[in-house]
Amino acid sequence: MNGFDETGTHMATAQHPSAGLMMSTPLTTQELLKRMRSAWPDSTISTVADETARFSHTVTFAEVAVRAERLAAALSALGVRTGDRVGSLLWNSAAHVELYYAATGLGAVLHTINPRLFADQIEYTIDHAEDRVLVVDATLVGTLTPLLDRLPRVEHVVVVGTPAPEVIGRVTVHAYPDLLEQAPAGFRWPELQEDLGACLCYTSGTTGNPKGVLYTHRSIVLHALIMAGTNGFRLGRHDRALALVPMFHALGWGLPFIVALTGTDLVLPGRHLGPATIATVIEREQVTWAGGVPTLWLDLLRYADAQRDARPVDLSSLRLVLSGGTKVPQPLMAAFEERYGVTVGQGWGMTETLPGATLSLADPDASGEAKRARRELAGQASPFYEFRVVDADGAPLPHDGKSVGEIEVRGPVVAAAYYGAGHTAEKFHDGWLRTGDLGAVTHDGWLDITDRAKDAIKSGGEWISSQDLEAALMRHPAVLEAAVVSVPHERWSERPAAVVATAGDDPSADELRDHLRAHVAGWWIPDEFHFVAELPRNSTGKFDKRTIRDQLRAAREERFS
Repeated sequence: MNGFDETGTHMATAQHPSAGLMMSTPLTTQELLKRMRSAWPDSTISTVADETARFSHTVTFAEVAVRAERLAAALSALGVRTGDRVGSLLWNSAAHVELYYAATGLGAVLHTINPRLFADQIEYTIDHAEDRVLVVDATLVGTLTPLLDRLPRVEHVVVVGTPAPEVIGRVTVHAYPDLLEQAPAGFRWPELQEDLGACLCYTSGTTGNPKGVLYTHRSIVLHALIMAGTNGFRLGRHDRALALVPMFHALGWGLPFIVALTGTDLVLPGRHLGPATIATVIEREQVTWAGGVPTLWLDLLRYADAQRDARPVDLSSLRLVLSGGTKVPQPLMAAFEERYGVTVGQGWGMTETLPGATLSLADPDASGEAKRARRELAGQASPFYEFRVVDADGAPLPHDGKSVGEIEVRGPVVAAAYYGAGHTAEKFHDGWLRTGDLGAVTHDGWLDITDRAKDAIKSGGEWISSQDLEAALMRHPAVLEAAVVSVPHERWSERPAAVVATAGDDPSADELRDHLRAHVAGWWIPDEFHFVAELPRNSTGKFDKRTIRDQLRAAREERFS
């Protein structure tokens, strides 16, 4: 019964002489919760209560573990079984972390729903995922209510916060606190296999319907181990980490699972992401580490600079910002370091790979110009991620830092297919995931992303990088943000057009052309410049280039008509 025969020889050796003799303990989120409870019981999760950030609700890791156990018992009482889908329509909060562990530890699949999607996309993902139970923030009940009549698989809705209605249409509603209070303590976690599906995230759906990525327990634990142990992430026991990246987007960079290994205090903003709120949170909570998309840091920088003559913003506790989602402008990095002493690094990842597949702070010995140059890259490949560059025919290109092609990636934390999608072969090539990014890889695994394949501009048969043009434009002191897209051209097929948001008086197009001549080749300079108050963004905070193209196309058609 213990794996040994009557001679004291392990049966695995008797049957397979070359078999290893290590214990086969599944890597599951249950193990992460055990670690959170046993190693770091006094570490905390603080949830910001309102936009003033003067109040927050704090629980310890030990309390989170107990509440997750009760929630798992409550979900089980509602009929949730292994493989069932539990959807979360929640902001970043301790309750969301509790659900991460309760649903996955129960053997269910947690489907994190992006509330910033269009209503029909939210409906599509809930229906496609086949969610049986939805856990919803009280502020988002109005988003969900009109959809429920068209979602017959949804049997229960659990509301976090007040007020919680008794019913929504045909569905009975449960108040989150009541559900936990009524659940018995001492829930016995089921035995799970590490290849069981644990979390389901959908891509932002820039083309067609969003696609589901189903993470296994093993992939989640491996990702947490990689991030906890790599130089580039730089998260430790004595940090207080502000997670501004939404927990419905690529598992919030995996932070709710990573902190179980590092013991880091976690600070969650709820739905409050304004720069004044973020500044107050950093000061009051003594945040040392923060993660989020570049837009948030640009907004915070503007706010902090504007407050310098009034009440200066106190960022003295903050030592490191990790940014991702899109390329971080070099002027933003320099401004934070020079004015506030904050190091800004960046990383690359996708829903399909989880974030942190590359990290620009991976080389702790870099200094001076080498340090600056490293930070402007997407980063060095993290452990267990393998990258290659291929040409238009799919043939591998050398890792020389110069040969540009489409980036492909593979590894144990990389999706092999999309959930419930029959025709996704075009995204996977010869055992590799096609990222849709163009770039180069150096001999030591540093990744330089030059553009999204769909955003690169091919003018006269030559490629122009929209990201490099945007970075050059944002070096101009009057430019806050810039997006570059292609527009049709009779002779050159495509030419770049720049859409620019400025800090006050608009510079002239000629002034920007003169500025660009010092940074890019002359034939890269955009033919058109358009000045706007604000650039449109998609649900993940990136420039919405599809909307920008549509707006420019409509303006052109109106002009010619």
